[in-house]
Amino acid sequence: MPNPAPAPERKGHRNTMPELRVSRAGQIADGIHLFELRAPDGADLPPFTSGGHLVVRVPNGEERKYSLSNDPVERDRYVIAVKREANGRGGSISLVDNVREGDMLTVSEPHNDFPLVPSSAGYILIAGGIGITPIISMARHLLSEGKGNFKLYYLSRDAASAAFLDDLKQPEFAGKVIIHHDGGNPEAGYDLWPVLEKSRGHVYCCGPRGLMDAVRDMTGHWSSSNVHFEAFVDGSQPQPDDLPFTVRIEKTGEILDVPVGVSILEALRDAGHNVPSSCESGSCGSCRTKLVSGDVDHRDFVLMPDEYATNIMVCVSRGRGGEVVIDI
Repeated sequence: MPNPAPAPERKGHRNTMPELRVSRAGQIADGIHLFELRAPDGADLPPFTSGGHLVVRVPNGEERKYSLSNDPVERDRYVIAVKREANGRGGSISLVDNVREGDMLTVSEPHNDFPLVPSSAGYILIAGGIGITPIISMARHLLSEGKGNFKLYYLSRDAASAAFLDDLKQPEFAGKVIIHHDGGNPEAGYDLWPVLEKSRGHVYCCGPRGLMDAVRDMTGHWSSSNVHFEAFVDGSQPQPDDLPFTVRIEKTGEILDVPVGVSILEALRDAGHNVPSSCESGSCGSCRTKLVSGDVDHRDFVLMPDEYATNIMVCVSRGRGGEVVIDI
């Protein structure tokens, strides 16, 4: 979501399993590499659910979150696809450039911040670029469960950069998948409004920030509980206009500095405060915190505009300088 930039693992956030063997490694699209992981003894792996992810310790020691792309019924393997981000923090480069078939990797147990909830009214699955990684697992799961009540919209620049394109052209996906390439021209983008105009079922979206913002705008009339986003954005990744600011805790008056490159969540943890969190990418809502005052740049995919004055997702959102007052 961050592939889009994947979020780094936080201390004590996941349980780690024994090392898994890379049984397959190779490029499946321009800049995108697939890794298949299995237990060295061939045993079944801990189960996962569609939309789930692993945290992988890459060769340079960093830990990165990657969505699982295979069908959850497959208990003997995990499949992840990784986009090599030349301008990222180095995790994807380390994995793609240094890991080969037969190597061993340390991974977490599967976790899910983007679960597929039951829906008799069906699903709209929207993927942009590398955002196909959790979405294709959902489609595979629905098909294996005999549920054809979904439509998958896969949007990318071109066919060469689209992962799993051959898989989605298989007969089992016939009539279920719309594939659109815009050639890098925003004016040639797919019009999702006819798809989202009528509020019915559940929407799942993963992809670039622009796509998710557009889907969020077009689903403003939907119930927020029926629209789901997955983002792998590192909340501490500096943006060009970021400024340092302070956070004051209303009840105690404690003041914390939040420099550029550090999230409010990290600053709170460093000061000894235990704040609930899960995805740490602004898409699950676990770290919702009461906002008392302050000028805030809301970067999450959970809050509605009418909630901005009273709530903040401390994993990704920041103050625009000055002081932000919160209640924890």
